[in-house]
Amino acid sequence: MNIGILKEEKFPADKRVAFSPNQCKKIISLYPNINIYVQKSDIRCYNDEEYIKSGINVVDDVSNCDILFGIKEVPKVKLIANKTYFFFSHTIKEQEYNRDLLLKMISLNISMIDYEVLKSSNGNRLLGFGRFAGIVGAYNAFLTYGLKSKKYSLKPAYKCIDRIEMEQELSNIKLNSERFIITGKGRVGLGILEIFNLLDIKEISKVDFLTKTFDYPVFVSLDTMDYNIRKDNLSGDFNHFIKNPSLYNSSFMKFVKNSDVFIAGHYYGSGSPFLFNRNDVKSFDFNLSVVADVSCDIDGPVATTIRPSTISKPIYGYNPETEKEDDFLKENVIAVMAVDNLPCELPKDSSEDFGVNLIESILPLLFVESDIIEKATICKDGDLTKYFEYLRDYIS
Repeated sequence: MNIGILKEEKFPADKRVAFSPNQCKKIISLYPNINIYVQKSDIRCYNDEEYIKSGINVVDDVSNCDILFGIKEVPKVKLIANKTYFFFSHTIKEQEYNRDLLLKMISLNISMIDYEVLKSSNGNRLLGFGRFAGIVGAYNAFLTYGLKSKKYSLKPAYKCIDRIEMEQELSNIKLNSERFIITGKGRVGLGILEIFNLLDIKEISKVDFLTKTFDYPVFVSLDTMDYNIRKDNLSGDFNHFIKNPSLYNSSFMKFVKNSDVFIAGHYYGSGSPFLFNRNDVKSFDFNLSVVADVSCDIDGPVATTIRPSTISKPIYGYNPETEKEDDFLKENVIAVMAVDNLPCELPKDSSEDFGVNLIESILPLLFVESDIIEKATICKDGDLTKYFEYLRDYIS
């Protein structure tokens, strides 16, 4: 079996890769029948020479490969007919901007396996960059708060060599009795908590967060049902909420009243109540000075997120009165961090983490018949698979 590692060619440039040089070396040692070919790249976080030193073939042309691994969408003109591809296709939610990409893959008889829908038997995703989105998002929240409060400054994560250097910057953080809100209990939320644990900031209960004051920094970690209540005041639960989001209101504002920084790492389902809207932000009870929106749903559940920001310019201001962008350093303007490709700030670390899961969870399945692979295959044999028949109208 010949495996190809694709050069990322979507703009803006993405430096991540499915397998690091050491991981490629490990794959070959585990599977002697696999040959790996890495497509030459001048943007990848690991340069070509690093792969060559690990004994990996570095080539211009990967058309001899059976399976091709990338990260972002492959440009239509670069697709090779009759191959099997792994990457994030961004088509499963009927994204209009990638409709032609899916049509092209079908016409070229490509088998498209999307990382996003590779799931275990219990429905949990096996792969993703959510952990590093949370790690970098939390770091950027503290970077933003330092600038907004003028208490300290941090080196941007993307200017750090790796996570180790980034974590060394945490020693520059100076806090008093700040109060932080974190939403999300998945990979993103767990990634956020890694930074809080390194800073040794104390987690407190929801009741204590709402009723007590502290002379040291604290945070509360909220799950979906902590800030959604039934409109009829009956007891609600997660399953009922997922099926009937319109029957719920947000109670998130009660946490905002005495808080300084909100880090949003939750998943937002269509039809769910907004955590807070633009009128809420105008309220006297809205005390947040920084919103770090890792989830980054534009004009959605977090009203201050009016656009994505960029790695080089991660912060903008939201003026509650004008409901428009403003200078985030102004007194009554909320500083918003809404970078939508956070793992790219630490491309080596996030790639290494992704590759570990890919080797452990997916690579062994390439040699057997696998429901996991089958259920993540969007198209095959010149058509949609039965699991993605719901995309028929989308491609028509």
